[in-house]
Amino acid sequence: MTTTEEELIAAGVVRLRARIFALVFGLFGGLALFLATTSLLLRGGENVGENLRLLANYCPGYDVTWGGAFIGLAYGVVYGSLIGYVFAWVYNRFVRQDAA
Repeated sequence: MTTTEEELIAAGVVRLRARIFALVFGLFGGLALFLATTSLLLRGGENVGENLRLLANYCPGYDVTWGGAFIGLAYGVVYGSLIGYVFAWVYNRFVRQDAA
């Protein structure tokens, strides 16, 4: 490959915006945990959210209650944002190395 071709390929590689990825992953993570909690609460039953309740080990204050749904929303936003930001950052590092 010539240098011109390599430059064209490097220019065509899309870099991810880490902040946008953090925002999208955060919103998705928070909404997913909120909806999971509320759907279990609406369904009801004897042992509501027995498995989901285990998240309290990683998210202090979280429980399968209406208040816990909002606490889970906050935790989902934080954890999702961190995962999205790190994913985009790592991807951009690899893209930069391949383009060099």
